[in-house]
Amino acid sequence: MSKIFVDACLGKETPYTPVWMMRQAGRYLPEYMAVRAEAGNFLNLCHDPKKACEVTLQPVDIVGVDAAILFSDILVIPDEMGMDLSFVKGEGPKFSDPIASQADLERLIGGEEAASRLTYVYDTIKLIKEQLAEDKALIGFTGAPWTLATYMIEGQGTKTYNVCKKMMYSNPELLHNILAKVTEVVKLYMEKQIEAGIDVVQIFDSWAAAIETEKYDEFSWKYMVEIAEYLKEKYPHIPIIMFPKGIPAFYDRVYGNFDVFGVDWATPMELAKEKLGDKYVLQGNMEPCRLYSKEATTESVEHIQSVMQTKRHIFNLGHGILPDVPVENAKHFVSECQRVSKK
Repeated sequence: MSKIFVDACLGKETPYTPVWMMRQAGRYLPEYMAVRAEAGNFLNLCHDPKKACEVTLQPVDIVGVDAAILFSDILVIPDEMGMDLSFVKGEGPKFSDPIASQADLERLIGGEEAASRLTYVYDTIKLIKEQLAEDKALIGFTGAPWTLATYMIEGQGTKTYNVCKKMMYSNPELLHNILAKVTEVVKLYMEKQIEAGIDVVQIFDSWAAAIETEKYDEFSWKYMVEIAEYLKEKYPHIPIIMFPKGIPAFYDRVYGNFDVFGVDWATPMELAKEKLGDKYVLQGNMEPCRLYSKEATTESVEHIQSVMQTKRHIFNLGHGILPDVPVENAKHFVSECQRVSKK
């Protein structure tokens, strides 16, 4: 059975424009909060295939999206490379042992050995595929090497990225060594996700906007493209979505063998269509806070539809859904996307 989301990723004609939401398996759903409470903490939930499968499927069943996205976290990669990850309530993820030198990098596990430690992710994918409706797609994902490296170097989330960027300008060789090691693990991790059963790959570069435009290709985009090229060579039928957040100034320089470009909410859809619409299917890009108002949601969905005209497009938010959005409003977004784009 064909999957509307996969067809749309490949630029094929679909009966309506498919829709999903970043962070759709998450805290806005009471059902998710119940499973998370049972798990005890966020990492336990990521490590439990049965529970991770359950929360992955919830938004498909409750909200009616066209694709499920694997429930996991981008930081399971450095965690399994041997870094000490914890999630501190109110403060987010923390590594007690950030990378500051080549010696720090060399103590980390790389390549096949690191990717092979993520068995709970592959087990989760297999469980999801057993239960997911045949016409719904399953999206697997990874953080981009740059986004992963920011946490590995800073030791936590940051507003300034000054530790990373000090390395970028004063010791670029070390930063490239970190990015190269992470890239090798990511390639094999995504390959194993595909082998386990995912239908589509998304690469998130959440912190793309931390890099000046002149340096973006060198320190992030080329590594994302390397991952995409590696996967496309082995699995040409698997669509790849690139989502670098906040880099409209780089749109003229975007290149690579992938299928879908994710547009963040701060970038006008008109600009994305003008610069990239002929080369890639576009995904996005409603401002997530519009979900607080059904009227504001409808207004945005109709505007995006008027720009994209149902062609080479996937509806989504321009970043993740927020925890206090009413479930009814998320359902309204999905139904409006389907209403305005029905052919």
